[in-house]
Amino acid sequence: MRTPQLAASFSSTSRRQSSKDEADQELLAKLKSELQFEGEIKQNEQLPASIKDFLENSSYELKDEPGKEDVYLVRKIGDETITISFSISDLANFEPEPYDEDDAMTDEELDTAEGKQLAEAEAEEALEDEEGQPAVPCRLNIVVEKPGKGAINIEAMAQDGTILVENFYYYKDPKMAHSSSPEAVHGASDVYPGPPFGSLDEDLQLLMERYLEERGISQAMALFVPDYMDVKEQREYQTWLENVKNFVAA
Repeated sequence: MRTPQLAASFSSTSRRQSSKDEADQELLAKLKSELQFEGEIKQNEQLPASIKDFLENSSYELKDEPGKEDVYLVRKIGDETITISFSISDLANFEPEPYDEDDAMTDEELDTAEGKQLAEAEAEEALEDEEGQPAVPCRLNIVVEKPGKGAINIEAMAQDGTILVENFYYYKDPKMAHSSSPEAVHGASDVYPGPPFGSLDEDLQLLMERYLEERGISQAMALFVPDYMDVKEQREYQTWLENVKNFVAA
């Protein structure tokens, strides 16, 4: 009675092992296919002109560490140090406008000639809307600091070739503008941040925007950031695929 039981147990383990190996090989094949596909896309794509122009003509130094989500642009003007950061996490967190099911046509409406024409028109319009969709809005954290004078922290958005300022803070301690540690966040929460930017006098808003433009925070940067964010996300995705493939194959 023992021998059949032992044989059955061994056979079951063998099948489980075979199933595991098969799953690993299928996953490995899919990862290789994805890598090949992404490589072909990268080979056929050219770097956007906005990235080339900005890197060639801007005074900002690009700091992009592989494997990290955040990207930094840094420059010095006199005694000022300007640091601008943005993150590819904005791509993952972006939620396009939801599809309105109430506007969808019923099967009965589609069966009519008028319904078919309307459906075709809506499909063409949807395709045009998709092609003309605005770029994903990218959050910018801008810090301008002077030795012993504190720092100005500007929260802004780069979208459609425009820098949109949302908040304009001042901190005596520059660490509050740079650090995301609990201590810095708590300290910053106790400081009066200033009124919302949109509630300021219009002339004051315009002068603050000009203050940023004089420091190279302009349309060229607004075009560069979303395009570079796409390129970096694609690069990081390929690296992730390669790392997972190597792990599964090991």
